[in-house]
Amino acid sequence: MQIISILGIAVALAMDAFAVAIATGVNLKQVSLRQTFRLSWHFGLFQALMPIIGWGLGTSIEVYVKTYAHWVAFILLALVGTNMLREAVQLDDGDAGDAPVKDSTRGMTMVMLSIATSIDALAVGLSMSLLNVAIIYPAIIIGLVAGAFTMVGLHLGKRVAGVTWLSTWAEILGGLVLWLIGLNILRENGVFSALFGM
Repeated sequence: MQIISILGIAVALAMDAFAVAIATGVNLKQVSLRQTFRLSWHFGLFQALMPIIGWGLGTSIEVYVKTYAHWVAFILLALVGTNMLREAVQLDDGDAGDAPVKDSTRGMTMVMLSIATSIDALAVGLSMSLLNVAIIYPAIIIGLVAGAFTMVGLHLGKRVAGVTWLSTWAEILGGLVLWLIGLNILRENGVFSALFGM
């Protein structure tokens, strides 16, 4: 597989990570070097590992990936997005001094976001397996691109959050973006056409 094709796939896969990183930066408002490293490392690592897992499992899990992966991604993104919306509304009600911002670059929230943004990469690895394409080199490129996009997105989100009057609205928008990414994953997998005949 040519480098241009791999880069195209990597950039396409990194878009969800980029959008989630922006929302995370908005939520955090202040982003440290450690937080940047943690989130970009985990997003990059998961984006690199998922194609390898998909490739390794080959056709044995194809049915399950096609049937359930989009629902897993949607639920994880919806949970984190809902939490961000709840925090934004609480801050808007004047609880800003009482409630510390939850750090999305730690613990289970980070793991959930890492899985949700990399589920598509599992399917890419699966398709590369079916095409007999070697996976290690593409996986490394996919992981590096996702990590870089995550760093940029996180700091872009932090800059938006730095504008005080935009902060609450940006956080609400961030939560809605996570919901929209999740809904778009369902749309791309034909859930709405099956439900509504669209």
